[in-house]
Amino acid sequence: MANPLPIKIAILDDYQSIALREADWSPLAARAEITVFTDHLADVGEVAQRLKPFDVVCAMRERTPFSRELIENLPNLKLIASTGSANASIDLEAAAERSVEVRHTGYSSTPTIEFTWALILAMARNIAGENESLRSGGWQISLGTELAGKTLGLLGLGRVGSAVGVIGRAFRMNVIAWSQNLTPERAQEKGVQLVDKATLFSTSDFLSIHVRLSERTHHLVGPAELGQMKPTSRLINTSRGPIVDEAALIEALKTGQLAGAALDVYDTEPLAADHPYRTLPNVLATPHIGYVSQELYRTFYGDTVQNIVQWLDERQNAGNV
Repeated sequence: MANPLPIKIAILDDYQSIALREADWSPLAARAEITVFTDHLADVGEVAQRLKPFDVVCAMRERTPFSRELIENLPNLKLIASTGSANASIDLEAAAERSVEVRHTGYSSTPTIEFTWALILAMARNIAGENESLRSGGWQISLGTELAGKTLGLLGLGRVGSAVGVIGRAFRMNVIAWSQNLTPERAQEKGVQLVDKATLFSTSDFLSIHVRLSERTHHLVGPAELGQMKPTSRLINTSRGPIVDEAALIEALKTGQLAGAALDVYDTEPLAADHPYRTLPNVLATPHIGYVSQELYRTFYGDTVQNIVQWLDERQNAGNV
């Protein structure tokens, strides 16, 4: 029997051009043609046109959504190999209807936990501003804020939120938390004080968001919640952009209702070139890099290779290739 033709694999949104470097793709060398895309396309029609020839698409988290419209316009698609343990931007029903398999990889919250504290510390001591001053020939321009004795508010006390709270206690902060499902038992187990929603927003000096995006949490932080916060308070979001009402946050930052915000996630990504977050002086903005670590990328792409090899083996054994 003749050897089957190589399958076509697309690796999407490889912003740093590292996908092929962070894993051993050699098990696929004789079985696949791999194309790497380092840019991002937002238009569904353009994405569909680009991906039509491919049998397998490797998706990096939710960077490129796989909606029903997109899936139905990819006649050759057979496998979506997505990084992470889940991907809410894939229409699983549409994929199943067209016999498109979806496979996931391992995941670790460690990079996001650590990065949340990088943002908190950078805001407290105005590290970005001081660095910019020094690079432009200046010297000290601001007064930092000590964390000890301040209140760290956690909107969500899951895997990430609870670990952020442990570090907060190490800094001798008063750690409080609230979410829609948080119980007194869970809060006590994690060494955190459970408070009501109003108290969380009105007393937190640093409020860090750690809930999943869903219909219930969409715009969970809106004008009313931001209006309860102190003018000296700072908001940190390393979860998902739409949890916060973007227009309300921009207004609060412009008017001084909040001292500042550190943001790694946005309603639309990549962030538009003219977006106010790029220029507001009291915003520390980063390009969704909370999970972007060498160790996690090795897990992502290493598991992706294994997933594709296993899928190919299963198809070959079933006589589908």
